[in-house]
Amino acid sequence: MQLLLDELCKKKVVAGKKVVLDATFVRADSRRDPRDDERGLSDPEARVGRDGKNYGLGYKLHLAIDAKSELPLAVIVAPANDNEKKHASLLFKETLQETNGRTKFLIGDSQFSSKTFRDIVSAFDVRAVIPYPSNQLRGKKGVLRVDRKFRTHGSSNEKRLYRARSSIERVNSRLEEQICLGNHRVRGEKNEGSCLVLFDCDASECGCGCSIGQA
Repeated sequence: MQLLLDELCKKKVVAGKKVVLDATFVRADSRRDPRDDERGLSDPEARVGRDGKNYGLGYKLHLAIDAKSELPLAVIVAPANDNEKKHASLLFKETLQETNGRTKFLIGDSQFSSKTFRDIVSAFDVRAVIPYPSNQLRGKKGVLRVDRKFRTHGSSNEKRLYRARSSIERVNSRLEEQICLGNHRVRGEKNEGSCLVLFDCDASECGCGCSIGQA
């Protein structure tokens, strides 16, 4: 994977300068265990977690992508009840390794906002472009925030950088189409990961010839 990314970087397909993080729900091929409603019956590693505004049984795909090419850089699969913050540091460090330290901006939604994670990102001389939720830095003006109507507030520079987050929404949409996240038949965290790593490699290998987004 590293050799492939190095080649894509040389060809300026993958910039690695702006990286976007997100987590998306992956439905498990199982019904809930009647003895434990929080886990799967035929897929006992699956857990109940947020699926948009609802709850579902499955996993979360924690993903880091290059904003320019919209190609995946790092992938972690975890039970759906795991919060984004739990895997954010590892996802970030794996991304730095894949980009050989080229990353300058790390972009994510407010689910990734914590002092601990911001300090980790800053320690690697990377700028975190992450909105503060309403319960953090109360009353402080000028910081990046997203309100209930999804309007972005903050400096013009941070708002411009945060717009790159739309790139991962397009990646999630392609994941739905290409590996049918909502209707597949893979069971178990390890197998889910293998399936998504195959997507990771396929997406990277076609990076020089397929249509590539811009950010």
